[in-house]
Amino acid sequence: MRLSTTVLAAGALVALAPASTAFAQRQAPTPEQRLERLERQVNEVQRRVFPKGRPADTAGFADDPAATQSSVISLDQRLDALEKQMADMLRQTEENGNRLRGLEANITQLKADEDQRIQALEQRMSEAATSAPATTDAAPPATTSTPPKPRPKPSTTPPKASTTTSKSGPASSSSSDEPAADAATASDPAEDAYSEGFHLWEAGNYDEAIRSLKAFVAAYPKHRRASFANNLIGRALLDKGQPNEAAKVLLANYRNNPGGERAPDSLYYLGQAAMKLGQPTQACSVYGELDAVYGAKIRPDLKKLETDAKAEANCK
Repeated sequence: MRLSTTVLAAGALVALAPASTAFAQRQAPTPEQRLERLERQVNEVQRRVFPKGRPADTAGFADDPAATQSSVISLDQRLDALEKQMADMLRQTEENGNRLRGLEANITQLKADEDQRIQALEQRMSEAATSAPATTDAAPPATTSTPPKPRPKPSTTPPKASTTTSKSGPASSSSSDEPAADAATASDPAEDAYSEGFHLWEAGNYDEAIRSLKAFVAAYPKHRRASFANNLIGRALLDKGQPNEAAKVLLANYRNNPGGERAPDSLYYLGQAAMKLGQPTQACSVYGELDAVYGAKIRPDLKKLETDAKAEANCK
């Protein structure tokens, strides 16, 4: 009897041993189980605290407020606005680039057109320079093969200075072409011939003055007054309203005799002819050459005329 009781007690202990072991295992969960339980609890808390959405991943510091759905939407809107502004700036940059390229193309075309006009004018002047000597240096007609007969005039009384204003320049400029009256020039037939042409021009008889001055140049091509005569022919053509023909004669006088006394004057009146032809840019180029070639040698009265002419042509 006692033996059976002992056996039953031992069997009960054996049966209770696995149950107690399982209960001990349930009371001590593993770390993974604990973490999973904590995550479930945190998720439950987040659903209750943030019913409209979960907090942003950046929220999590103790002092930082958690992001809400409205703040996320506001941030998205600001990003959209920034992207739109960047797109507008890129578009405006492209449009400005296109405008600049268009302006550069227009400026290049204007420069090309201006260069073509200048080259065309220079070519015409060069052609005039090659053809003008044949006119001024040609032998006079048979009827004028002998030098013009000198006009009698008193040697003690100088000719009266001109007080009229010509169409091609002021009276102070025209008087610089007037021949001097002294004992040395009174007996010089060349001076008399030039004086005759000058007074014809001074009186406004431009056609007769041109014929007389051309005859003088043909008879005395090496005389110092040849520079005066050719310059005066150009001025007479200007006064007649023929700036194109005047430009040819004036350019030839400068090119063929740059050391002549009226070569600087011919450059100045060449600029005046360019102005009458509606080419102020070419006139400024001529005035620039006048300064570059003659500089301080320019007479004060001619320098004053050139300064005024530059202002009229808006030369830089």
